Amino acid sequence: MGAAGQYLGMTLSIAELDSENATYFRFCAQGELRLQRCKACALMRYPPGPACPWCSGNAFDWVPVRGQGTVYSYTEVRHAVQPAFRAHVPYLALLVELDEQRGQPTEHEAIRMIGNLALPDGTLAPPEIVRTVGIGSRVRIVFASAGLDMAIPLWTLDESFKVTKAPWRYPE
Repeated sequence: MGAAGQYLGMTLSIAELDSENATYFRFCAQGELRLQRCKACALMRYPPGPACPWCSGNAFDWVPVRGQGTVYSYTEVRHAVQPAFRAHVPYLALLVELDEQRGQPTEHEAIRMIGNLALPDGTLAPPEIVRTVGIGSRVRIVFASAGLDMAIPLWTLDESFKVTKAPWRYPE
């Protein structure tokens, strides 16, 4: 069974054949971040898919993860190509390294997820927040509802971590 929804006025759909992504976004709609964990090697993976990228095993469980991590990289979008995002420029697309499974299967690998910077309520972050986030910022997952079977995973600043130094930002 596929999934469908609306986000920022855009129609979203996941084909029935793409059961892994449909399942992932259904968990998001329930406010849960779950990833596939391979039954053969016990490593988690993202994005969802039919086989493990580490050992090629095709049996897996969906396991809950905390959804906390560190901004590994980012891009600040100042010219929105997609009309639905024009009212939100500048906005950040973040590459977040999750705390779970850091340094596995090798010291240079981890689970990294892409998502936009948002406020805790799931709305895209305004410019005054965008200017404060960079590489090293601590974030946590939030979800923006896109319908009954789908929510969009986004990132917001994690207030539970004490900021000890300013994050690194690209020079302007």
